[in-house]
Formats: sequence, C-alpha cells, structure tokens
Amino acid sequence: MENTTFFTPLRIGEIEMPNRIVMAPMTRSRADDAGIPGGLSKEYYAQRASAGLIITEATYVSPMAKGYVRTPGISNDAQEEAWSKIAEAVHARGGKIFMQLFHTGRIALPDFLPRNAAPVAPSAIAALGQNYTDDGMKSFVTPRELETEEIPYIIAEFAKATERALRAGFDGVELHAASGFLVHQFMMASSNRRTDMYGGLFDTRIRFLMETLDAMSAVKGAGHVGVKFSPQIQYNDVQEEDAEDFYPYVMKSLSGRGLAYVHVAKSNEIDWHSKLRPNYIGRYFAGGKLTKHTGEALIEQGRADATVFGSLYVANPDLPVRFSTDAPLNTPDPETFYSPGPKGYTDYPTQEL
Repeated sequence: MENTTFFTPLRIGEIEMPNRIVMAPMTRSRADDAGIPGGLSKEYYAQRASAGLIITEATYVSPMAKGYVRTPGISNDAQEEAWSKIAEAVHARGGKIFMQLFHTGRIALPDFLPRNAAPVAPSAIAALGQNYTDDGMKSFVTPRELETEEIPYIIAEFAKATERALRAGFDGVELHAASGFLVHQFMMASSNRRTDMYGGLFDTRIRFLMETLDAMSAVKGAGHVGVKFSPQIQYNDVQEEDAEDFYPYVMKSLSGRGLAYVHVAKSNEIDWHSKLRPNYIGRYFAGGKLTKHTGEALIEQGRADATVFGSLYVANPDLPVRFSTDAPLNTPDPETFYSPGPKGYTDYPTQEL
C-alpha cells in the first residue's frame, strides 16, 4: 500500500481535499467596523487556495459575539454577501474553504458590543488580562451570567450563522471551541460555576458544545461541520487543571457523530495529539507550531489525517508548492499580523517557478 503523505487526497464530509496541508484560522483584523470583509480579504484567501483546506479567521455569529477590532461577522445580509465573494474567489482557483464561527463571551469588551452592553458568559467571572482597542489596552470586565433560558438563543445564532455561511458558498464551518472563547468558557471549570444543566461534571460542561454542534449539523449535515480545541492554551486566562482527563472524554463523546473533522491545536509541552487521536473515531487535524518535518511525520505515522499551519501560511501563500519542492520559506512579520492594509497581508511573494 502506498504511504500516506502531505499530498495524498483526503475526504472530509462531502468534499475531497487535494492535499493535507490546512490553513489555520487566523484573525487578521482587516474587516471594516461593520464586520464586512473587503476586496483585500478576497485577494488574501484566493492567494492561498492551493491549501488542502482554508479555515477562515474567527467570524462572529451575532453583534453580541464580537470581541476584537476589525473582525468580520456573519450575522447580517451585507456580511454574508461579502463572504460569498470570498468563497467564490477561492473556489474559482480550485480551493476548499470552511468558515470558523465563534462567540467571544467574557473576552469581549463593552466597547465592541451593542449599546456598550456587558459581555455574557457561563458565569460572572472576569478573565484576567487585557484586550486591545484602538484607544489602547483595556482590562477584561466582569461578564453577565447567562440565564438558562437564554442559552438556546445563542445556540440558534450558531445555527443561523452556519446557514448563512453555507448559503454564501462555503464548503463547511468550524466551531471555535478553543482559545478561551464562549464555548471553551463553558468547558472550563474555572470559568463555569453553573449549577444548572450546563455546568458541573464533564457531561454537563460539554452540553453547550454538543448542543451547538448538533444545531449546526442540523443545517445541512454533520459532514459540513468541524470543531477546534486548544487544551491548556496560555491565552485569555485559560485554566484547565483537569484537561488530561477532560479532553479524552470530549474526544470519545464526539466519536461517531459524523463531523467533518476535529481540529486540535497543541499549545504546550504535552503531546496532546498522542493523547487525543487514539480517543477519536473520525478525521483528526493536528496543529500547533508545526514545521514541514513535524507535520509530515504526523501524517506518515498515522497520528493525524491532516496538518494545520498558521504563520507559515501568512507568509507563504503557496505553502504546498514550497513544501513539495523544498523551497525556502518567507518569514512572517508579526508587526503586520493585525495592522490595516495590504502590507504583510497580500504582498508576500510566491515561489518563482
């Protein structure tokens, strides 16, 4: 049998990825203040259409879900129309693209929310740290605890956003259950002190995750839905003392549900892929500061079905071509990761063939 490599096609749901080199979801802060991505974003994603799969930057599902400056949404017709042009441009170059959906929960500041509302969260516990605004860094605030009867409405927002993304031409959506945002907040005992059906033991702390995935899957099938996790990531005051028991439980709970994939970003020294891959039945995407060498090894050893690259895709629009030819890689410039305009966004050179 032929060895599986970066360039062995992979079927997820109803699409076939031409390779297993996935572009990670990465916030780039190039949308306008109305959450509408423009022509630059269309060019940026189209440039990277040779990826096995593009996963877009995190996109907010409702005005109350926004948590950062110049981030895009998918909660109204204008946003949907703008995203449809991006999906069309990627498909015109033969690419595949999923939209990552999120709600920032307690990480939002009133500055970003309608009528300067307080952010919402599983419990009224402020995250330690600060968030960026155009007026400077500001400390996170104490969120308002969601009432039990409000939660189905937020789940419905994820379903509606899924409907909009698929109608805009996306091949699927990815639920952002990582990085200390709302879904992750429900999963963590440190941010979820609820005593109702959405808090407490493992099975109730994942209820919000599971009900949200079910609602998203109901739109067009689970094969159009992926989900991302980042155990113990050092970001947004993530504290998960029970992670080594909790995440295998999550993987087993998700197995056999027919999702397009599970995406795990390794974020510390623990070998999460070795711990979690054996517990999940289905397509497994591995990320976390991979190199060509470490990514290839994961694929060839069967420890992942696909590998996810972040900053390397920022700087190398043609990353699969460069990997296939062992070409030198451009170096990403962190100073332009979130700055407005084309510099560090659409001006990285492709390989001269």
